[in-house]
Amino acid sequence: MTSSGTNPGGLTGSAAWELLLPAASAPARARGRSLRAALREAVRSGRLAAGTRLPSSRDLAADLGVSRGLVTEAYEQLTAEGYLRSGRGAGTWVGDAVRGARTRACDLAPRSPGARADFVPGTPDLSLFPRTAWAATHRSVLTDLPHHDLGYPDPRGLPRLRTALAELLTRRRGVVADPERIVVVSGVAQASALVGSALHARGMRTVGVEDPGSPEHSALYASAGVGTVPLPLDAEGPAVGPLLRSGVRAVVTTPAHQFPTGIACSARRRAELLDWARAVDGIVFEDDYDGDFRYDRAPVGALQGLDPERVAYAGSVSKSLAPGLRLGWLLLPDSLADEVVERKRTMDLGHPTVDQAVFARFVERGDYDRQLRRCQRAYRERRDALVAALDEHFPGARLSGIAAGLHLIAALPGRYAPEERFLARMAEARVAVRALSAYRHADAAGSGHDGVRLVLGYSHLSPARIRAGVRLMAEAAGA
Repeated sequence: MTSSGTNPGGLTGSAAWELLLPAASAPARARGRSLRAALREAVRSGRLAAGTRLPSSRDLAADLGVSRGLVTEAYEQLTAEGYLRSGRGAGTWVGDAVRGARTRACDLAPRSPGARADFVPGTPDLSLFPRTAWAATHRSVLTDLPHHDLGYPDPRGLPRLRTALAELLTRRRGVVADPERIVVVSGVAQASALVGSALHARGMRTVGVEDPGSPEHSALYASAGVGTVPLPLDAEGPAVGPLLRSGVRAVVTTPAHQFPTGIACSARRRAELLDWARAVDGIVFEDDYDGDFRYDRAPVGALQGLDPERVAYAGSVSKSLAPGLRLGWLLLPDSLADEVVERKRTMDLGHPTVDQAVFARFVERGDYDRQLRRCQRAYRERRDALVAALDEHFPGARLSGIAAGLHLIAALPGRYAPEERFLARMAEARVAVRALSAYRHADAAGSGHDGVRLVLGYSHLSPARIRAGVRLMAEAAGA
């Protein structure tokens, strides 16, 4: 091995050889690319510090056992990119423009790490995802998909999927569905941001949100420049008096199964909400996040079916298939359709076409209906298991809300108060739970006089894990 010597601030040939040896042993066709990549990474990581003088191309080529031309080409390419600098007769040096970047990928997905029992609501049972049927559909779609469908799509979504969704939503949720007014979105979150942006363009600066309600709504509308006004609930849904006094012209609501309280909006309150929207020339945004899952009767139809020109209706597969698919739909009033579609186009140029085509076929062949029935059976069983476990370990607990969805509300007997002490005991025992107070808006009244009221998610837990988790919760609470 040739030695290039050691220069002040320089790099010995041996050190260069050790850094770049794996690249030099790459297959001949990939050797140049591998050498360039290895040099870039050495500079980025700091192993080759700024100001380090590199061996001459002749010496480094000899050290590595590669052609001098390969090293010369690598030096020239990285000099052009700014990683190296060189001057006639002055050699090649590591440049000072590079700043190292963190290469470790962090996982920011919401989880309850280290929990012995996890009752945090919001996640379905991901093991129920129909992998076999989905994979078979994916293969058949890729075989049949026309080449032109791999281009930039209609920002509203593939016509085939919008047609399938219109039939599905009409049949299952009682909406008035025109495929021309359906937009395929990456979940209710994007639907909210799109509608919020359109409302902002119309001069609306605030929307009403249910209190308690989803903490995501405020952040989503804030991203569109729209503030939120908390609106209290009564036994029938969003209270009409505060809504009338709020001055808002748009409201976000979950009428089929309010999140998190679990109440269903009454027929009278539905009519009052629509009367309000007509009177103020306003919009109701209906978040139908789990409307397919009702266990004591057939699901109540969507509010949108009563007045499709005053209600923007949104749903997704997040609770029925998997939130990671990022696949949902937005059914728009005619007055908002063009504005929202244009915003969807400029936001992301449309939803991935292969995913759309797979889901369209999944709906057309009845696979999605079968999945909904499968989830319905599983989640009903798990709700029953949770109700029985609470009755056994927390006698006197009161459950509220309709028998639906993926969570329930449990008000524990007064002996478990105050809430802060109860939650501290759960944290110490590594039992992940959420109190109803966690879903109240920051500027709204707290729930200090409500005792301990928990929002318990059960869909992601087997009946055995539910029973074990409630027993652990009772032990930690000193029941």
